[in-house]
Amino acid sequence: LFPEAITTEQQSVVLVKRLLAISVSCITYMRGLFPESSYGTRYLDDLCLKILREDKSCLGSLQIVKWIQGCFDALEKQYVSFCSHFLLEIVTELYQFKFKYKKKVPQMDISSNEREFVTGLCSDDIKQASRLLLRRLYLLMQNLGPLPNDITLTMKLFYYNDVTPKDYQPPGFKEDASPGDLVFGGDPVSLRVGSVSTDFHLMKVRVTTEKKRVRKAHSKLIQKNGPTEISHQGLDCEEEEEEEDTKINLLNLAFSQEEVTGPKKKRKVSEPEKLPLKSRK
Repeated sequence: LFPEAITTEQQSVVLVKRLLAISVSCITYMRGLFPESSYGTRYLDDLCLKILREDKSCLGSLQIVKWIQGCFDALEKQYVSFCSHFLLEIVTELYQFKFKYKKKVPQMDISSNEREFVTGLCSDDIKQASRLLLRRLYLLMQNLGPLPNDITLTMKLFYYNDVTPKDYQPPGFKEDASPGDLVFGGDPVSLRVGSVSTDFHLMKVRVTTEKKRVRKAHSKLIQKNGPTEISHQGLDCEEEEEEEDTKINLLNLAFSQEEVTGPKKKRKVSEPEKLPLKSRK
């Protein structure tokens, strides 16, 4: 599932793309959005992963695969900063993937007095962090209560404005007609799933859902008194560097409210050209 080594930028891109695809597949499978035929099976150690595939008999899952491929294009160009998946009636669940791109700089090798690129993160540690992230996401999905019957999944992409061309749209996306705050229909709680960091990328995952839907969450998982309006503006602001460690803190899952609401700032946003059909397996 993961590259043998994660020491180059291309290997890092492959890892981040696979983590995104597996995570979205996990969410749609565990929340019962598409039939079994829409998924292939892979194993990560003892964890059975269900991964979306191009199932022509299910137009909804086929559309999600195209969205993921569009997000891949923005990732490769280092334009996308945030990818959000919404389960809609009114917003009932929100899955957020944040991306940062690092510029690897040469460091001094004191013993040889030569400048060279020094690998800062071990490939094995990165893979272990990736395994933990996926396990925690599966665990969280298993402990969420059922969704309403009539829901629709959509995705929005948020960009780094300083590097993204104004006319850029990844395949399958168009300019968002109404960027702004999202309003939950119930009482939301925000849960940090974790982060994975390489020498070139940082990916963080967060889930926001209705409090009543979290069945067995430890009290430390839940951000109390969370906002009912969740803004995506200003999410490219600097955050605490300790989250860039590949080790995932198993207890501290709650994002700060400041991270959720952020300062107001207009930013480029894309939405899908077409929404999938409203269908549940």
